[in-house]
Amino acid sequence: MARKPDWLRIKKTSIYDSNISTAKLIRDLNLQTVCENAQCPNKGECFSNKTATFLILGNICTRNCAFCAVNKDRSKISAPDPSEPEHIAEAAESLGLEYVVITMVTRDDLEDGGALHLIKVVQSIRDLYREDIGIELLISDLQGKMSYLEKILDSTPTVFNHNIETIPRLYQQVRPQANYQRSLSILDHAGSYAPHIPKKSGFMLGLGETEVEVLKMMQDLRTVGVNILTIGQYLAPTSRHLPVKAFITPDKFEFYRKKALETGFEICYSGPFVRSSYKAREAALDLNQHL
Repeated sequence: MARKPDWLRIKKTSIYDSNISTAKLIRDLNLQTVCENAQCPNKGECFSNKTATFLILGNICTRNCAFCAVNKDRSKISAPDPSEPEHIAEAAESLGLEYVVITMVTRDDLEDGGALHLIKVVQSIRDLYREDIGIELLISDLQGKMSYLEKILDSTPTVFNHNIETIPRLYQQVRPQANYQRSLSILDHAGSYAPHIPKKSGFMLGLGETEVEVLKMMQDLRTVGVNILTIGQYLAPTSRHLPVKAFITPDKFEFYRKKALETGFEICYSGPFVRSSYKAREAALDLNQHL
């Protein structure tokens, strides 16, 4: 595995007490986070600030994306935990959150893909914690089942998020059970059905994409009305995952950020450690100033 350049060296947070208390709260409530399951490089910073992206429907995914660290052992998959919505509301209240990000493993074994459980989580946060809290939903493609997408949108999230992840040429290698056009159609239908809800998407760099392909992908996302774009560096979780083909320089990330704004995105966060839900509340607030 290639040696990481200096700009990919993570600065350790010095606020350990908040970090530990957040992790303990999540464990005590039997909750999952993307921060831990996907080995997010920003976990220490976010936990120190008492924030987390909650991962619902368990910690086992039914797909075999070659870039992702989430567990894929389908023999251990279980039904959605009926206590999870209440526990997430309790965690949000304990952390004093003003903005909650909820994401999900892909559950192709469930007819609704977990959509109805996700809606219960949203309702629980509002009913048991606070009605006016900001809620961002980062969903799977639901196998393209638009009726369940519409039910999710009817829960009126603050921001609707679905990641495109990479260019179409690399899908078979990176996301063999996903489909580039299907992901675009999810974003497109969300815009048509609920035009008042801002849309967000993101992708990784360093998998072998070219500049021309990245700029075309940006245009595709703008064509379906995406407002907020996140761009980050792919980092292989283990030696068993896809290797990093290139470490993208900070200057190149800035180039793509500027190109994204020129393409028409209202907000673009672009950098080596940018992830889909990193500084999500700030992105939502920034967008309100643009709309």
